Amino acid sequence: MKKLLLISIFITSSIWSQDRLTGRNFATRSEVIGQHGMVATSHPLATQIGLDILKKGGTAIDAAIAVNAALGLMEPTGSGIGGDLFAIVWDAKTQQLYGLNASGRSPKSLTIDYFKSNNMDKIPSFGPLPVSVPGCVDGWFELHKKFGKLPMTDILAPAIKYAEEGFPVTELIAYYLNGTVPRFSKQYPNVSETYTNNGKVPQKGDLFKNPYLANTYREIAKKGRDAYYKGPIAQTIAQFIKEQGGFLSYDDLASHTSEWVNPVSTNYRGYDIWELPPNGQGITVLQMLNIIEQYDFSKINFGSAEHLHIVNEAKKLAYEDRSKYYADMNFSKVPVEQLISKEYAKERKALINDKRAGNYTAGKVFQRETVYFTVADKNGTMISMIQSNYRGMGSGMVPPKLGFMLQDRGESFDLRPGFPNSLEPGKRPFHTIIPAFITKNGKPYVSFGVMGGDFQPQGHVQIVMNLIDFGMNLQEAGDAPRYEHVGSSSPTGEPADGKGEILIESGFSFEEIQKLIAKGHKVGFGGYYGGYQAILYDHEKGVYFGASESRKDGQAAGY
Repeated sequence: MKKLLLISIFITSSIWSQDRLTGRNFATRSEVIGQHGMVATSHPLATQIGLDILKKGGTAIDAAIAVNAALGLMEPTGSGIGGDLFAIVWDAKTQQLYGLNASGRSPKSLTIDYFKSNNMDKIPSFGPLPVSVPGCVDGWFELHKKFGKLPMTDILAPAIKYAEEGFPVTELIAYYLNGTVPRFSKQYPNVSETYTNNGKVPQKGDLFKNPYLANTYREIAKKGRDAYYKGPIAQTIAQFIKEQGGFLSYDDLASHTSEWVNPVSTNYRGYDIWELPPNGQGITVLQMLNIIEQYDFSKINFGSAEHLHIVNEAKKLAYEDRSKYYADMNFSKVPVEQLISKEYAKERKALINDKRAGNYTAGKVFQRETVYFTVADKNGTMISMIQSNYRGMGSGMVPPKLGFMLQDRGESFDLRPGFPNSLEPGKRPFHTIIPAFITKNGKPYVSFGVMGGDFQPQGHVQIVMNLIDFGMNLQEAGDAPRYEHVGSSSPTGEPADGKGEILIESGFSFEEIQKLIAKGHKVGFGGYYGGYQAILYDHEKGVYFGASESRKDGQAAGY
């Protein structure tokens, strides 16, 4: 029966593929090409806002902030000012990369003892207890102070207008809203008031307004980041969480700061791949690539059993280290240089059996919806930026009359004492959202990201390999069939069972899947394959190439 299902899926996939005169048969469209600027986001209206900011003389950073504000309104199922952000910026003026960690910390008054005394071995997924300080707004102002040009009133104006006048809800966002809002509305206050039209969840094409968020954005635009962290907004958040039985306080908000960090890299076949250091999971990508680089992929075809076996075995090893070491580096010593070294990768590669699937012993973290976007301006500055509330919309906690939901990122903490990611007061949790960047010979090449929780490092590796090993163009690299190795885990995050499972999209050869199964891999369907945006700069032609995710409602556009 399983073999018949596999055959049916692959035959159906072949029938539905559309012929193209150029490019690979799985490409959904050509790349977008522009000379003066490029914006790639998961929402067409947000992309247009970004372009408008660029055309007004704004920098890539100005446009990215405007995009993020719009997505917090139009795609609240994955983003908003109740969450965190991370960014990598290529600054054309200084010709170097900058990293921003704008993730928030746990409440200072919340300890493991609270959960122990209440017989809890895991932080709840929703409600007030997993709420950590939202870092997004402070991240905006840190980026703007360093790289911005237009006043924040101009930058937030488009999102404010759409929030007041309304916008049509896209198909995918309507799907997510209808799966989330009714459940939250039954459990928590202010959800229905904020995210429905008089009690009715918006459907595809329905106009939706969020006047509360318009007011919040207006306060932030006029009074700066302190309006959020030290003014009435902070007081409302703190009072609401206290009423709901949580711990996030006014002092937690007022004392929040972002952190500028140095991106870290590894060289992969002549290209430098850049990620941010922990508390995020970005260096997992570098660890995987260091292992994969030891195989000659000039002789290995895309989608072959050998290809999938190597990548997924490298993933297992890198995720073991992720589970063991990654955490807030202000609390735990993470051996980043050792983990991303070529020497360590040789040791790890020696553990791979090229003929048989190895065991999978690392934990799994959950996250679905996130927004990733990238912008490039006429001066050559590029920003790779990712922003999320965790678990889609977040915690379910919507402070009254503010127009947004707070994140539940604190769920990621370990409640076992003595581990790198153990909960401690004022600590940043392990984070899944990661922006990425590629340089070549010290010059910017590709700004990209693949949203999707646990999948993100796997998605980054697949994009890098599609571009470098398999010679795909920017759009093809994102449209190519994807695969995700998964494994179930205990409430504490470990151990996972056996060898795990490789979930694949349609488009892979049934013959190669059979070979993969023969190596001992379990293969299935129904994975979560993220969402991709990217911008490539061609130095010889002096133009930008843009690509957007075919699995989302997104758009890349330039001028």
